[in-house]
Amino acid sequence: MTRATALYDVPGPRTRQRHLIYGVLSTLVILALLGWIVHLLFRTGQFTSTKWMPFEYKGIQELLLRGLGNTLKAFAIAGALSVALGGVLALGRLSDHRWVRWPATAVVEFFRAMPVLVMIFFVFVALKAQPLPALVTGLTLYNGSVLAEVFRSGVHSVERGQGEAAFALGMRKTQVMTHVLAPQAVRAMLPAIISQLVVALKDTSLGYLITYEEFLHAGKLIASNLDYDLPFIPVVMVISPIYIGMCMLLSWFAGWVSRRERHSPKTDAVDVAAAEPGTLLPGGETPTAPRP
Repeated sequence: MTRATALYDVPGPRTRQRHLIYGVLSTLVILALLGWIVHLLFRTGQFTSTKWMPFEYKGIQELLLRGLGNTLKAFAIAGALSVALGGVLALGRLSDHRWVRWPATAVVEFFRAMPVLVMIFFVFVALKAQPLPALVTGLTLYNGSVLAEVFRSGVHSVERGQGEAAFALGMRKTQVMTHVLAPQAVRAMLPAIISQLVVALKDTSLGYLITYEEFLHAGKLIASNLDYDLPFIPVVMVISPIYIGMCMLLSWFAGWVSRRERHSPKTDAVDVAAAEPGTLLPGGETPTAPRP
């Protein structure tokens, strides 16, 4: 017989019926709320042909595609640099030398506390950088500092005995980190890394404040057009699903990487040949079956 492993009592018939009622009522409330929102949109004329007409023009479509491309460009650069910076700062925080660990800790705590927008404006105004470098720098400094803490926590989440066993075998700290701790920590860190990259993707929308022509900037230009009766809501209804889709794509990619890692040949079981009679002691002879 299988033994229950749940940490709570299995719900009985009345409890299951009560949970079903709660679920049905919650679904009805959500549907009613959505219906009320759609009713308001229709009543305020958000689905009129005038407000949706801009998306039929090729120039508007090219503007949106160009903005989407600039958003993905900024995210790709900032994401790669954030992961690299986070790894460097995490190594600094994990160092045994104080003159390395303390400056790395100060950098991480400072840029984690600074608002992203302040850093973007500082680079753009004070350093007179172009919009793309200013946006990428702000996103890299903030997200890299957060990822440094993610990496450090992931390494500390590995059982202490793993590192101690590796040190006992004579491995150096670099070898222990590279071959023992980091590979095991990646699985624990992956969801947090993807979540932070999603934050970086959404924060690229701050680029419109420094005139960077990203996706939200393109949507703002369309939404503020008086010729089409200020189609703000239609622009939101077009841009939001694309942002949500990109975030969901990142989450799917994280799941795919996790499944691929679990089925990696390096971690698969290896068939071992059955034991055969052999030499038991140095210089001894291979034992043979006794003759009848």
